[in-house]
Amino acid sequence: MKSSHLAPNAFIRGSRVRAAAAALAWSSAGAALAIGVAVPAHAQQVNASLRGTITAEGGASQVTAVNVNTGLTRTATVSENGVYQIASLPPGTYRLEVTTPSGVRKTDEFQLLVAQNAVLDFDLTAPVTTADTGAADEILITSGRIRSMEGGEVGVNITQREIDTLPQNNRNFLAFADLAPGVQFITGSNGNARLQGGAQDSRTVNVFIDGVGQKDYVLKNGVTGQDSSEGNPFPQSAIGEYKVLSSNYKAEFDQVSSVAITAVTRSGTNEFKGDAFFEYYDESFRTRTPIERDTNAAKTSVQDMQFGASLGGPIIKDKLHFFVTYEGKRIERPIDIFPGNSANNANIPSAVQNEFGSFSRIFNEDLFFGKLSFQPTDRDLIEGSVKVRLESGDGIGSGSNLRDTASNSKVEEYRGTFRWEHSADTWVNDLKLTYEDARWAPTPAVFGPQFAYQDANGVQIYRTGGGSNYQDKGQKGWGIQNDFTWTGAERHTVKAGVKAKWVDLNSLQLNLFNPVYFYNTQYNGAAWNNTQPFRVQFGFDPGLGADPIVQSKNFQLGLYIQDDWQATEQLTLNLGLRWDYDRTPAWVDFVHPAQAVAAVSPANYPNLNNANYNINDYISTGKERKTFTGAFQPRLGFTYMIDEESNFAIFGGYGRSYDRNQFDFIQQETSVGGFSTRTFNFLVPGDTRNNCTPSATCVAWNPIYATPEGRAQLVNSVGPQGGAELRFINNDLKTPYSDQFSLGIRRQFGLLETELGFSHIKSRDGFVWLLGNRRPDGSFFAPTGNQSSPFGNPPPGRGSIILGDNGLETSANSAYVKLTKRYTQSSPWNVTATYTYTDAEENRQFGETFSLDFPSINDYPTLRSAGVARHRLVMAGSVDLPFGIVFSSKLRLETAPYLKGFNNTATGVRIIQGIEGNNQNPFILGDWWAFRQLDVAVTKYVPLKFLSETTKLRLRVDALNILNTYNFNSYNSNPRDVTADANGVFGDIANRGIGGNLTRTIKLSAGISF
Repeated sequence: MKSSHLAPNAFIRGSRVRAAAAALAWSSAGAALAIGVAVPAHAQQVNASLRGTITAEGGASQVTAVNVNTGLTRTATVSENGVYQIASLPPGTYRLEVTTPSGVRKTDEFQLLVAQNAVLDFDLTAPVTTADTGAADEILITSGRIRSMEGGEVGVNITQREIDTLPQNNRNFLAFADLAPGVQFITGSNGNARLQGGAQDSRTVNVFIDGVGQKDYVLKNGVTGQDSSEGNPFPQSAIGEYKVLSSNYKAEFDQVSSVAITAVTRSGTNEFKGDAFFEYYDESFRTRTPIERDTNAAKTSVQDMQFGASLGGPIIKDKLHFFVTYEGKRIERPIDIFPGNSANNANIPSAVQNEFGSFSRIFNEDLFFGKLSFQPTDRDLIEGSVKVRLESGDGIGSGSNLRDTASNSKVEEYRGTFRWEHSADTWVNDLKLTYEDARWAPTPAVFGPQFAYQDANGVQIYRTGGGSNYQDKGQKGWGIQNDFTWTGAERHTVKAGVKAKWVDLNSLQLNLFNPVYFYNTQYNGAAWNNTQPFRVQFGFDPGLGADPIVQSKNFQLGLYIQDDWQATEQLTLNLGLRWDYDRTPAWVDFVHPAQAVAAVSPANYPNLNNANYNINDYISTGKERKTFTGAFQPRLGFTYMIDEESNFAIFGGYGRSYDRNQFDFIQQETSVGGFSTRTFNFLVPGDTRNNCTPSATCVAWNPIYATPEGRAQLVNSVGPQGGAELRFINNDLKTPYSDQFSLGIRRQFGLLETELGFSHIKSRDGFVWLLGNRRPDGSFFAPTGNQSSPFGNPPPGRGSIILGDNGLETSANSAYVKLTKRYTQSSPWNVTATYTYTDAEENRQFGETFSLDFPSINDYPTLRSAGVARHRLVMAGSVDLPFGIVFSSKLRLETAPYLKGFNNTATGVRIIQGIEGNNQNPFILGDWWAFRQLDVAVTKYVPLKFLSETTKLRLRVDALNILNTYNFNSYNSNPRDVTADANGVFGDIANRGIGGNLTRTIKLSAGISF
C-alpha cells in the first residue's frame, strides 16, 4: 500500500517497513467490511500491466513482481536501456524485487488496480544504507509515484474500500458505477435495476467478470438475468474491485457500445479468512410515501432481508487456494394498485374495490460462487470457478392491473470458467474455457381469461383475470478464448486474442396465452354490468408447422490486436483493432411462409404498389441474407505527459464498437407465425368510439366467443392465418454500433487525481419496428384530417404488417470534471466526485423500439434525449474515525428529465412536442435539482480477540435518502393537456408517484469476519 507522507526515492529500514506493514494489515482488517476474505484473481480485460525505467549503477538485470497475499510472481528482464515490462498482473497488493550488481533491492507494498496500465520508474544511483550496520538493506518507497497511462478511456475505478463501505440498498456491486461520467444506475418502480450509458439503451452495456462477458444475447438490459429482475447479477462478496468504462475502451472489449464494466473476483489467500452478514429493514424503518401521506393511509408492509457468508484460504500454501460465497435475498416490496383513470370509478363493482390499495410483492434470490486457484509452478496459474443464480417471485408492479394478472417470475443461471495462464520471460498466454446456461421464464399465476375495462376515451381503468406474460427465453453454450501478451519489443506491450462461442439461443413467447376481453364501461350510458365486450385479443397456434419455440445455434468469433506503445518518454499510444462475427441461423436461413408472402403480394395487397418501401427487401427465401462481416473496430488512444514529473497529462482517443441485434427481436418472424396475436372486434351499437364496420374480423357478439371453442371458431371463419400479424425484417439488417471520441487532461497531486474531459458518442443502426400497412393509394397518412396510422388498412384477412429495420440513433456530448482521492493507511479517507454536463439527442426514446406513428424512422425528429439529465453530480466517500468507526456517504443530484409526446397541429398534422419536467427540489446548490438523494452509513468494528487476533464484529446503519426528498418520477406526458387540473399540464408532476425512489429508509446490518 502507498504511504503518502514519504518522499519519492526515499529509503527506510526494513524493520520499520515490517512494522508499518503489520500496522497496516491490522488497520485494513478493521477498516473493511468484508475485504479480508480474498484478493482478486485476474483475466485479460481485468489484468494490470506494469512498466517503467530503472536507472542503476551497473544496470539492473531483472524485476520480479510478487503478490504478497498469494505468492504469485512475475519476472521480466530489464533491457540495456533500463526498460522493464510486466504484463498480466492480477489486481492486488505487490512488491517489486529489483536485481542489481550490488544485490536485490525491494520496494514497499503498493496497489495495482483492475485494468490499470501502470508506470513506475526508479533511480537507484544514490543508494542509502542503514545507519547501524551500513548494509544495503533498503526498501524503495513507491508512494505517489505510480502513474496510469489509460489513453482515451473515460471511466472510474471502484475499489474494495468503496464496495464495502459506501451506503446502498440492495448489495448490487454495480450500484457505484454511476460515479463514472455519463453512467446511470437506475432502479425502477418494480425494483428492477439496470445500467445506462449516455443516451443509449441499457441493452448496449456489457459486464466482464474475470474477463468473461455476461452479455444477454436474447433479452434487454445487457446482462443475463437482468431483463426484469430486482436481483443481483453476481454476489457482491465475491467481487474484488471493478472498473467502469463509459467510452473508448481497448480492443479486448466486445459486444458493447456504451458502458463496459470489467470486474475481478476474489480468490483465497495464504490465510484462512471468512465473513458472514445479515441486513434488514421493514416498513417501520421508512417514512411514508407521498401517496400514503396524502391519503393518510397506513404504511404498506415491506420486508427486506439479505444475508450471506464467504470463506477463503489455502489448501496448499502458495500453491492451491479456495474461495466460496453465498448471498440470499428475501424481499417483500410495496406496490400501489389504483384505477388508471377517474372516469366512472363510482360504478366499479364492490368486489373489485377491495383489490385497490397498497400491497406487497415477494422476491427471492440465491447466489452461489466458488473458485479454486492453483499455481503448480512460478509460470503457471490454473483456475476454475462456478456461479449459480436462482430467483423466483411475483411479476406484478404498481399500476391499474390487479394482482391476479401477475406472472410468476423465474430466473436460473449457471456459469463456469476454466482458465490456464502460462508466462515466460517475454510473453503471457491466457486460455479460457467457458460455459453458460441462463433462463428467464415468467409464467401466469392464473390461467383464464383477462378482462380490461376502459373509459369512453380508451383509457384503462383496471384489468383483472389471468396474466398475459408467458415466456421461456435464454441461452446455453460453450466458449473458448485465448489472449496472448508479448513484451519482447522494448516499450511495446502487444496483446492479441481470439474468442469463439457456440451458443444455443431459444425463445418461447406465448403472447396473450390468456385471452383479453375489452369493455367500454361508459358507452351509451351503460353501467359496469354490461356483458358486451367490444374486442377480444388472444394468441393462437394455426397448426401450420411453425413452432412458437424458436431456437438458433449461434456461432460467434472475435479477433483483436492491441499495442500499448511508449513512443517517447512523454507519449504513449494505445493502438488497437478488433473484428467480430456473429451468425444467427434463425435469421440468416429463415424462409417466409408462402401464406405470408401471398398476403403482401400485389395481387392480394395492391396498397404497397406506391409505398415508400419495397416489400421484397424484407422477404427471405433463405438466400438473400448474409452474416455481417464488416465489424472492423479501430480503438485508438494516447497519453502525453506535459511535465517532467509525469503528473500532468493530455489524453484522448477514438474508437468504434459494435454491439449486436437482440435475438428477441429477430426471432419474431418465426414465433409470430407459430403463435400469433389475433384481434377480433364486435359490433356494439351505441358505442361511437369502438363500434366497427362489419367484416371478417368485425362480427356480432356471441357468448360462445367467451370460450376456447368460440375463439377457435372465430379463427376458422377467416382461415388459420386469418387476422394474424405479419413480421418481416430487412434482408440487409445491420449491426448497431457507436463511434466514441474523447479528449481531456489529467493532473495528479500526490494521492489526489483530477480529470477534466469531453466525450462524444454517436450510436447508429439501432433496431426498430415500423408499420408496413399502407392506404389504398400507397400513402401512410390520409390527405386530410388527423394524421392517424393506417392500422385499419391491413392486408385482407390479416393483421398489420410490422417491419424490422435499422434506424435508431443517439448522440451524447458530455463535459465532465472528476476528482478521486484514494484511501491509504496514512491518509485514511477516500472520495470520488464526478460532475457531468450532457447534451444528448435521440430520434426515439428508451424502450420505444416500436415506431408505428410515421412511415419511416427518418420521419421522427431528433430531439433532446428523454431520461438523460443535463446536469448530474455524484459524490461518494468514506473516512476512518476514532474508536473503530467508519463513516461513508453518497450524494446524487440530477436536473429534471425531458418529456416528449404526440400532438396535432390545427390542420391535423402529427408532431412531437417536448418539455423539461417541472420538478425542482431546492438545495444549497440551487433550486434546479429535480432529483436529490443523500445516503450515509456508519459502521462500528468491535474486536473479538478472545476468538482470534483478527476476528471482528461489525455493526452498521445505512440511512438512505436521509433528507427524505420526494423524488417524483411520474409526470404528465400528454402535450394536449393544457388544463391545470389535478393532473397538471404537460410536464407537471402527476399522481405523486416516486417509483423505485426511496423515501427515508434505515437499514440495519451486522456481520463478523476473521
